[in-house]
Amino acid sequence: MTFSKPNLSINGDRLWSTIMETAAFGATDDGGVRRLALSEEDRLVRDWFVARCDEMGCTIKIDALGNIFALRAGEDAHALPVAMGSHLDTQPTGGKFDGILGVLAGLEVFRTLDERSIRTKKPLALVNWTNEEGARFAPAMMASGVHAGALTLDEIYASRDEQGITVREALETIGYVGNEEMGTTQFDAMFELHIEQGPVLEAEGKAIGVVTGVQGMRWFRIEIGGQASHAGTTPMALRRDALATAAELMLAMRQVALDNEALATFGTISVENGSQNVVPGKVNLTLDLRAPREEQLDAMEAVLDALAADQRYASTPIRHAIIWRKAPVVFDADCVEAVANSAEARGLTWQHIVSGAGHDAAYVAGVAPTSMIFVPCLDGLSHNPAESATVQDCANGAQVLLDAVLGRAGIVDPEVAAAAS
Repeated sequence: MTFSKPNLSINGDRLWSTIMETAAFGATDDGGVRRLALSEEDRLVRDWFVARCDEMGCTIKIDALGNIFALRAGEDAHALPVAMGSHLDTQPTGGKFDGILGVLAGLEVFRTLDERSIRTKKPLALVNWTNEEGARFAPAMMASGVHAGALTLDEIYASRDEQGITVREALETIGYVGNEEMGTTQFDAMFELHIEQGPVLEAEGKAIGVVTGVQGMRWFRIEIGGQASHAGTTPMALRRDALATAAELMLAMRQVALDNEALATFGTISVENGSQNVVPGKVNLTLDLRAPREEQLDAMEAVLDALAADQRYASTPIRHAIIWRKAPVVFDADCVEAVANSAEARGLTWQHIVSGAGHDAAYVAGVAPTSMIFVPCLDGLSHNPAESATVQDCANGAQVLLDAVLGRAGIVDPEVAAAAS
């Protein structure tokens, strides 16, 4: 699926200026951004986004979880819109590009089309998905998950942050409980632009990652029991050291991940009532397993099950429960091809890539044809104040986004667009 151009070009400097402008919402002293979902900072950037879309005459719809849909009319009012978008929320130690690049690049697409009076055959949509990060409320990607029917509205409304505030309460506080019923805004297709959040494109010297799918993920909570006792009087052989068992568990899961060319991450670990001179009696951990194929995830989970059943750990029992799972996602072949063709037509180096991180596109792929566009980020660093991308890389991604979207939506008056370019 290719677009027989006019050679429309986005304004890369304007996009960059917008990225820097929005980085002020939740800016931190170290150059990063802390804009947790449904916080006051999130409200401010949402208000800014809605105002910019309203200025261009977009129809704004907001659903019951605060997802924002800015709709640009097409010639065929009955056609489903071709969507772009990502998210505005960040991690506690976030940067300027994660998520918001995909929203602002979509805004730049709208601006480019508007200033040249270009009409598309199908409508266009620009989306901000609520709480992609999962940093304040679990699970991640909750609002796109409800939109796609994979999660229920009631269970997400009831999710609480560390202060006990529910999603519903937080939405009400910032004024973003919308009237649109979940899932009613449907798409012809969706394209999501994002920084890679990994080092592959930079290492390979590629300008564009054509994303073919997203790794499957399984999250676990793990509790290891034992017995707290005096560090100076309890012989090593008689200890019920929960932390020692946790260390063995972590090393075992690391090895099985290596063996399966997959990923295993113990992101948090805490010793209950820990003290310098006390043998740890209870340890809590989280485990994040990721892999491109379901059988890899099955193999790693089987090892976790076996360790929990192993009698070597009878005195320090391992209890685990899965708290979230997402099957591997394969993106729509036509949408993937559209992104590749757009990069190729622009003379940009590119390669196919599987996303190691979760994205809203992974849920949307269950209800609409979907693909993603990656651009490099410095040293592959993300979820960090030092997160960085170049003006050119951001512009390249937005250009590929524009071309792929127009290839799907079509132009009413291509000769007018050609003259405008």
